Amino acid sequence: MDTRYGFREAARMEWIKLRSLRSTRWVLAGGMVATVALGVVAGYNTRSVTGDPTSNVLAGALVGQVITGVLGVLAMTSEYSSGLVRVTFAAMPRRGLVLAAKAVVFGAVCLAAGEITVVASFLGGMAALRSSVPHPSLSDPAVLRAVLMTGAYLALTGLAGLGIGAILRHGAAAVGVLVGGLFVLPLITGAASRATGKFMPELIAGNSLAAVKPVAGFTWSPWLELGIVALYPAALLAAGGWLLVHRDA
Repeated sequence: MDTRYGFREAARMEWIKLRSLRSTRWVLAGGMVATVALGVVAGYNTRSVTGDPTSNVLAGALVGQVITGVLGVLAMTSEYSSGLVRVTFAAMPRRGLVLAAKAVVFGAVCLAAGEITVVASFLGGMAALRSSVPHPSLSDPAVLRAVLMTGAYLALTGLAGLGIGAILRHGAAAVGVLVGGLFVLPLITGAASRATGKFMPELIAGNSLAAVKPVAGFTWSPWLELGIVALYPAALLAAGGWLLVHRDA
């Protein structure tokens, strides 16, 4: 057991594990295609000349966030179900370092895939818009900001899934918590109080990050809202890292 391994070696190990899984590539590719397809459909169905076409064509991110979140869960829990985690920790005893490397590698992959997907979704959706509907352009800073923030949101959702997986270790349970947190909790809290919507990632994404025009109730800066969203995976990964260090593999 060599304790001299550092972050670079841990990141290289995590990259090899991530790219060697054929299922990850296929699921991620399928999610990207589905997200773009929904963006095109949303663009075609947009008829309002006073609405926000950018937000409409980015609606496909609803699927993208589920895909990246579930992949984040599986990136962690699959190692426990297969027993690979014991080999990983035997080769790299610093468990917190392993999780940090996994988060950086997986987050970078999700960010790249997310940005490519939302840009393609935007361009496809714009091409499908009817001639009577305004056609926003990426040359508009507000539009570009909405597109790029939506891609970043997909990566943050993936990291949240990774953190939940590190905490629970069980794939089905972690996916259930992820989906409940993304969709069920915002509905409950939103119905109870509109003010809490500013703190719900799913509502922030649809009403602030992906929106060019202000949405009622989301008057904070989109950058501040993105920071609020980032707090969730940061807290989950911190909790997951603590548990990795203080309990048996």
